[in-house]
Amino acid sequence: MKSKSVVIIPTYDESNNVSRIVDVVMDLEPEIDILFVDDGSPDGTADLIKNKMKEFPERVNLIERKGKQGLGTAYVRGFEYALNHDYKYICEMDADFSHDPNDLPRLIEVVENGSADLAIGSRYSNGISIVNWPLRRLILSYCANLYARIITGIPVKDTTAGFKCIHHKVLESIDLNEIRSNGYAFQIEIHFRAWKAGFRLKEVSIIFKEREEGVSKMSKSIVREAIWRVWSLKFRSLIGKL
Repeated sequence: MKSKSVVIIPTYDESNNVSRIVDVVMDLEPEIDILFVDDGSPDGTADLIKNKMKEFPERVNLIERKGKQGLGTAYVRGFEYALNHDYKYICEMDADFSHDPNDLPRLIEVVENGSADLAIGSRYSNGISIVNWPLRRLILSYCANLYARIITGIPVKDTTAGFKCIHHKVLESIDLNEIRSNGYAFQIEIHFRAWKAGFRLKEVSIIFKEREEGVSKMSKSIVREAIWRVWSLKFRSLIGKL
């Protein structure tokens, strides 16, 4: 019997992490399948995933794409796959262990028991729960989330959180083809669209750790996109185009 839950993990040059993360997720209860979306990693990430697919042929899957197409499009492709394969609970998680895979069952439980339609693994719902970030990055992240929350009105402290569980009915209600955000603004857009559609969002406090292996994908273009995208979402909502 297929698992009810799947976690979507976008990857680019994550060869140091993917095998370990599969092992951790495969040991979780209840069972959670994994869908990797790899953007042509030159470091052999996809080959390592394929090895794990042989070990867990029913539970580990891979979508390979050519070149770096971005976080947002990777998740949209993953959402489409999850809906087409009738998963009920659809999660997002980074590949670098900044999100603790052991927190996945907590997020799924919140949605499964009806407390929320979208459970967000939050760095800011219980103070600041971030380990090993430089002060400058912490300030940037905190202010960016405050900025997005004020402009959009989303009742969420961690608007850019990339660790979450979403009930399939939320994604079925969203026109995924309309999503244009591709960096961290993508997370803001998913939260905003779900909230405006009347779904319940709930933050679950987690401890976020700086990645142990590999290099951060943060860039100035990602920050710029997030700055203007919140205004676009707000405006489109006001004129009824969202």
